[in-house]
Parts: sequence; structure tokens; C-alpha cells
Amino acid sequence: MDLDLWALVLSVVGIAVPGFAFLWEFFFVGRKRLGYRVQMDTTAMEEAGSKYAGVLAGMKPESGAAALVNPSFVLVRIENAGATTIDEHDYQVISDVKVGVRILFPGRTVAGMVVTDLNPRSLHTNFTGENNALARGVIDGADEPIGYITLPRVPLNRPDHYKVLAVLERVKGDKDGPPPKPRIEAGIKGGRVKMTASGTGMSRQTTALLVFMTVVILGLGLVTVFNEDVPLDCATGTVKLTGSTAIEAVMREAGDMYANTCSGASFTYDFQGSSGGLSALQEAGDQLEASPPVLAFSDGAKADLQPQLLPRPVAFMLFTLVVNKDAGIGDLSIDQVRRLYDGQVQNWREIGGNDVPVTLISRKPGSGTRTTFQHQILQGKREAATNSDNCRTRDSGGDPGIIRCERDRTDDLLNGVASVRGALGYAELGAATKRTDLVVVRMDGQKATLEAATHGAYPFWETEFAYTYQEPKADSLAASFLRYLTNQVGKDIIRSHGNRPCDELQNPVLCRPGA
Repeated sequence: MDLDLWALVLSVVGIAVPGFAFLWEFFFVGRKRLGYRVQMDTTAMEEAGSKYAGVLAGMKPESGAAALVNPSFVLVRIENAGATTIDEHDYQVISDVKVGVRILFPGRTVAGMVVTDLNPRSLHTNFTGENNALARGVIDGADEPIGYITLPRVPLNRPDHYKVLAVLERVKGDKDGPPPKPRIEAGIKGGRVKMTASGTGMSRQTTALLVFMTVVILGLGLVTVFNEDVPLDCATGTVKLTGSTAIEAVMREAGDMYANTCSGASFTYDFQGSSGGLSALQEAGDQLEASPPVLAFSDGAKADLQPQLLPRPVAFMLFTLVVNKDAGIGDLSIDQVRRLYDGQVQNWREIGGNDVPVTLISRKPGSGTRTTFQHQILQGKREAATNSDNCRTRDSGGDPGIIRCERDRTDDLLNGVASVRGALGYAELGAATKRTDLVVVRMDGQKATLEAATHGAYPFWETEFAYTYQEPKADSLAASFLRYLTNQVGKDIIRSHGNRPCDELQNPVLCRPGA
């Protein structure tokens, strides 16, 4: 039995058992229940014979009789302990007899009694009058005297009660040992008579139920621990993740976590840029003539692809410009950025920075980040050709002007900007903000934030798409991993890198192709 089924079983049992116990206790066997409790049963033999006995030594069962020798005192509580009213006709007695309850005292006779602590006070009307069935006596024909008290059929609402205080005399048997315990004789139609607890501790039934619930809760806790972060549809096999280096860190972490959770799954990684990844997916699909175990990620949707490649929006990604600290720049207007990439600004002092030459480090053609930069910031204009391989000196025969170079990967570009004086580049925001050796540039005074991007105040963003070749089978690892990226664990990973899951946007249309 798998962990999810165990969790379901424990949950059902944990709800069903207390529910059944409640119905059984209050609607089946306990709907009508007359409760009783002996709250006191104590002797006063030594006290009655001592010089300090006071009134106890002079107590007599009736006028003219001898004083009590072995007195004892019993306090019995009678109550409605059920879920509904107990009426006169609910007592199981002969209809023309008023007796409802009889209390027996083996080995003792009743010297006196009083009904007390009536709640509500209106119950006293049941104990007045000559035929009210409140009486005391001794059962004839018993081996030893058995005193008794009879009580009327008292209607009791929930939780009405009254008490009977009896003074008893020990008449036979071992005077040194405790007398036999009192007994109750009564019956309730459609219900039962039950000794109730004092309320200062838990009953055995309550203790058993608490132990049972504790076991269920611990069981669910263990299932949760062993089942933590398990996707609902763990799949097996191997899938290749390729494409944009801007999303590489996110996908590597997500792939490793999925594989750690689902032991039959594994992932290979070959992030070479958006175009390179899409080409690899197309080639794998053409060879297999079906959906291959490949997922390609692209910064933005690609309109010039074959129809077999199907996009799925994964995340709303922010990008940013980054600059070398020696440039002395932290904010650039959109116009200044365009002039820089047009080659019109060759030294940072021309736009308020330090006296340091400008160097532009870009991503290579085919990069989704470069395509996003050209589309969103340069208004569709392509970047100029490079004239340097090492980003420090112009190549022989290279174009004059500012030094321009390109790098394959996001990390390589960030390393170049950090190490080359006056260098300017662009990258995915999450990767850039983790660096402390370069400056993340504001644009028109605006930081790169989700709120600014979705409200049009920050222009450098794009939707990250996952591409498949045709529709993968529902039980395949590729399909399962795509679903994993949209559940809570996958979303947490995406957010931890500074991006936002598409379905959490106030305007989800921004995550549609062509938005």
C-alpha cells in the first residue's frame, strides 16, 4: 500500500471512528440515559464513640430509639446524563406505581434521609405529597438486612440532577471492614442507566478515544514526513533539459529535486541557448517521429518554428543590464542604452560616469536573452557585429569604435562584465542579483521588479516557455516534470530565483505567446 493510500485510510478512519462513537453515545445507546454517582460513602464509628462526637453520638433513627452505634453517610447524585429529556413514562416501572429508582444498602438500614441540591429548584414538587414514592425501608427475607430508599419518577431535562443524603446504621457483619457498596435499581425505556464519572478525570472510553486519535495523528505525521514533496504522479525514465541558459539554474535545481524525490527518474542537462535547444528538440523529434524525452526552454515564444514544437508558459522572467563597478554608473535611461549600443557613447564620462572606456559584452545570436534585449530595449534593432574575442583588445582588422564581444552562457557574460573595466552587458535578473562584483542597473530610475514590469514601468522582461515535440504521453517523465513545475514545489523553486510562476500573475495574459 503506497503512502498516499495510507494517508487516505488514516484520514477516513480518524474521522469515522470519533463520528461513530459520537452517534453511538448520544443517539443510539445514550440518547436517553439516567446517570447516578455515589459521591460520598463514609463511616463515623470512631467519631461517634469519642468525646468529640458531639451531635453524632446522639443521633437516633427515630424518636425514642437508641442512639446510632455504627453510623455512616452516603450521598448519591441522580442526573440526566443523556442527550434528550427523561419523562415520567420513560422509567421502566408498573404504570400505577410511582417508584422510579431504588437505592439498596446491603448490611445497613436507613436511619434518615434528605433530598438536596435540586437543580433546578422546581424539582422539589416531585418529592412532596403523601404519594410521592419517596420512602425508606428494609427488604424482607434477605440473608442480611438491606435498607433501601425509593425515589419517584422525576422528569429530568438535560442536565437536571438532584442528590440524596442518607444516614445509615451498620447492623451486621464485620464492623471493622467497609460496608458493601450501595446498588441502584432502575430502568429507562429506549435508554439505559449508567454510573457516571465525577468529572475530575477522564473516563476509560474518553482515554481510549484520545489514545486512538493520537495514534492516527502520529500515523499521518509519519506519512507526511515520508511523503513530503512527492509529486502526485512520479514518473520513471530519463529526460534531457536543454535551451536557455537564463533558466538553467532553475531547471537544474528542479530536475535534481524531482529525481531525489522520484527514484526512478533522472535528468541530463545541455543548456546551450534558446535557439540551440529548440534545434536539438526538433532534430530529436524528427528522428523519433514522436515526442522524444527532451524539453527545450526558450526566452520568449519563437514564431518561426515548425508546428510540431508546442510551447507551454512556465515563468515570467525579469532581465537586467549589468555594468562593471569602475564605470561609476547605476542608472541608465532607455535612450542612453540605445546610444551605447549604437556606438554613440564611447566613454562613461560622457553620460555622467567615470573616465573609463565602454566595452559591450553580449550574448551570441540564438540566445533568447539577446533576442529579448533586442526586441524589448533596442526596438527590434540587431546588435552590431563583434570586434573582439577577449573583450579587452580589438581583433586585427576589427571594426573601430567601442569594443564589442560575445559570450555563450549567462555565467560567462557576468564573469566578463565583472572582470573587464567599463564593461556593460545584460542577463537574467536572478543570476545577476546573486553577484556582488558588478552593478545591477536601474532603467529610467526603475528597479527590475515584477510590479514595475506588469504595470509597464519596466520594459526588460520575457515569458519563459517550455517546448515539447508534439504532445508527450500523459504518463511520461516529460509530462510529469512539466506538471511538477506548476505545483507548489516547482513554484517555490521558480520564485527562489527571482522569477514568478505564470499563473500567479495578476494579468496572466502576459505569459501568452505574442503578449
